[in-house]
Amino acid sequence: MSDNELGTFLRTRREAVTPAEVGLPVGPRRRTPGLRRSELATLAGVSVEYLTRLEQGRDRNPSPSVLGSLADALRLAMDERLLLRRLAKSSGADAVFCSGAAAPSQVVRPSVRELLRRLEPTPAVLVNWVGDILAHTDGYARFAGPLGILDGERPNVVRYLFTDERARAVYPDWDHVADDQVARFRQGAPLVDPHVVALVDELTVTAGAPFADRMAAAPTPVRRAGHDLVAHPDVGSMRLAYETLSLPDADAQTIVIHLPADEATSAALDRLNGRTPGALRAVNG
Repeated sequence: MSDNELGTFLRTRREAVTPAEVGLPVGPRRRTPGLRRSELATLAGVSVEYLTRLEQGRDRNPSPSVLGSLADALRLAMDERLLLRRLAKSSGADAVFCSGAAAPSQVVRPSVRELLRRLEPTPAVLVNWVGDILAHTDGYARFAGPLGILDGERPNVVRYLFTDERARAVYPDWDHVADDQVARFRQGAPLVDPHVVALVDELTVTAGAPFADRMAAAPTPVRRAGHDLVAHPDVGSMRLAYETLSLPDADAQTIVIHLPADEATSAALDRLNGRTPGALRAVNG
């Protein structure tokens, strides 16, 4: 096994990308396989000298933003982005956080669970400050399960939106949804918290510019209510209104409740829940 796996990976991926794939002209006497270092450096916004040090293993601590820019420039697929992050982590790129820092709460109070139970069959979900899904109604599972939102041991709504390829198909107005999600994330999550920093670093690499650019932009107001369009694979197009209910600060948790915004969506939710059409009433949009 090479002791410079990160550098080897960057070099081999650079050599596998053709200039035409990234919109660069191809000269008549080009001998370099794939991209030249200078070309990748320009595309990623780093110096040639720095890229050389990374490939040669003389610098093993690239920042998440640099890794994200390189991943974007190399047109890496999601599995390759995950591998890039793992290689960077094993080479010492991840920051070492204080082990005494409290992780975002995963505890759901009994009264909150009872509240969710009484909201059935409405799609409602409880999330913590980093977007981890802690609890949800059965109605939410029937709605979100086919979308892939609940996949994995610890589903996270922010990670799903920015890294799951299905998300852009699920949300026809993906950019608008992403803007809202990042605005809520930036306001609700303390950005100096090590667990928040870890997630931001991860998504900066795995999601690249769509996430990093939004995090770097000026903050925008948070919408506590609104509408989302959803292309559901089982029941078709839906227009869902949402309301957010913040629990006490000690919990740092939020309940997001989804309601049908029109009669067609009301009927679609009824079908998902196996209920007679008209059981869930549409709110006025």
